[in-house]
Amino acid sequence: MCLDCKDFIKNGAKILDLGCGSGIAGDYFKKFFKAEVFGVDIKNNRVVDLPFKKIDGKNLPFDDNSFDAVLICYVLHHAEDPIAVLKEARRVGKERIVIYEDMADGFFSKLFCRFHGLSFDIFFQGFVGKKRENPEYFFKGEKEWQGIFKGLGLKVVFEKRISLPISPVAKRIFILDIVK
Repeated sequence: MCLDCKDFIKNGAKILDLGCGSGIAGDYFKKFFKAEVFGVDIKNNRVVDLPFKKIDGKNLPFDDNSFDAVLICYVLHHAEDPIAVLKEARRVGKERIVIYEDMADGFFSKLFCRFHGLSFDIFFQGFVGKKRENPEYFFKGEKEWQGIFKGLGLKVVFEKRISLPISPVAKRIFILDIVK
């Protein structure tokens, strides 16, 4: 992941790991870029020591332009409102947003994404026997995401498939410049 971003994130950058989960990806970015990384998520599932703040999933408790880059790794499809998450990332980011996301293009991909969303809720979010507030998952296809990014004033400067061609779900990285 860090190698994909080496031409887009400066050493010593201040990075927000939005939806940091275990914190492992943020920790790699911290070491690779000699960066200051801050993690946020709706639940504290960190297994590494990163500065962390629990958030409500809607609002980020940071001033405008607080971070050089915002890292969003496989988070948007779990968000109650992924557009609002992107707007907040754009607000707190100065230069760019890095997004890793599963693409729901095609029947099998959509089916696999749906299964992933349900199993994530059960095994990682603890929704066994509970009703999720919003049972929808926001897996989108590549063209849908590109349209959303453009509509939010985010310019795709790099994009690449990062999964094997035989994978049931295409995984992509989008590196977006924030147009202010």
